[in-house]
Amino acid sequence: MSKVRLLVGTRKGAFVLTSDEKRKDWKVDGPHFAGWEIYHMKGSPVDQDRLYASQTSAWFGQIIQRSDDGGKTWDTPGGGPTTSPQGMPMGESNKFVYDGVPGTHQWYDGTQHPWEFKRVWHLEPSLDDRDHVYAGVEDAALFESKDGGKSWQELSGLRKHDTGPKWQPGAGGMCLHTILLDPKDRQRIFIAISAAGAFRTDDGGKTWKPINRGLHSQYMPDPIAEVGHCVHRIAMHPSRPNTLFMQKHWDVMRSDDAGDSWREVSGNLPSDFGFPIDIHAHEPETIYVVPIKSDSEHFPPDGKLRVYRSRKGGNEWEELTKGLPQ
Repeated sequence: MSKVRLLVGTRKGAFVLTSDEKRKDWKVDGPHFAGWEIYHMKGSPVDQDRLYASQTSAWFGQIIQRSDDGGKTWDTPGGGPTTSPQGMPMGESNKFVYDGVPGTHQWYDGTQHPWEFKRVWHLEPSLDDRDHVYAGVEDAALFESKDGGKSWQELSGLRKHDTGPKWQPGAGGMCLHTILLDPKDRQRIFIAISAAGAFRTDDGGKTWKPINRGLHSQYMPDPIAEVGHCVHRIAMHPSRPNTLFMQKHWDVMRSDDAGDSWREVSGNLPSDFGFPIDIHAHEPETIYVVPIKSDSEHFPPDGKLRVYRSRKGGNEWEELTKGLPQ
């Protein structure tokens, strides 16, 4: 019988949940790193025992954690964090240094503000090498490690894009929160930044293209600008890497040309504001979202937690409520 594993990061630690394919009974292991914020956890598709976690603290800073036994034990691959006059952490795996002169980006008030590293939002292991992993960080940039997280180098072509000075933070900061690797073209990577938009590289990260045509953001001076859109999440099914689904600040969107153009598929949702969006593992036209009332009222419509599912790639949605508080 196959095994199911769920990695859960919370503001108070990390948990590893396991079950069989029936998913009726679950074993909960944790909390790991109790009391720390865990921004992301991800396993390697090459080695199911290799896990990466982004552990962060406003007091101690950023720490990358790695497990080689499925989450039973963890270590800091670049050397353990140590107490010093400069504080924690000190390991090489915790050093994310922008390439060259960082430059500036747009701040909340429209002025220019220097790029400053704060934390890692997303870790994406390579599809063919357990020691190769990408990291999306705040302030928005893309890093990679080819030694299992021991050291990190920036793929600076993204941050140095001509539009970089126009990027600005969303309410949660200027974060690169989504990394998608194309399984059919290893040179192609998709990323999303709040609040800059979506970008694609076709040469392994050397150069990047904004892919925001069709997005409309009503509170921007130019609602259809090349960059500046607050994208919350992008999802891709590995069998159809040219088809992308997006949960934007407002609007659920779809692209069938690798992001070159987008169309809205919000349809009959009670609200098209939300954060997560994902695709069924075996049904590439089945997608899930969790609507939230608005950007100023962060709770489900009518106070009822509902997951909405479309089996037709958007526009037609049905609510799923069994087991959720109503």
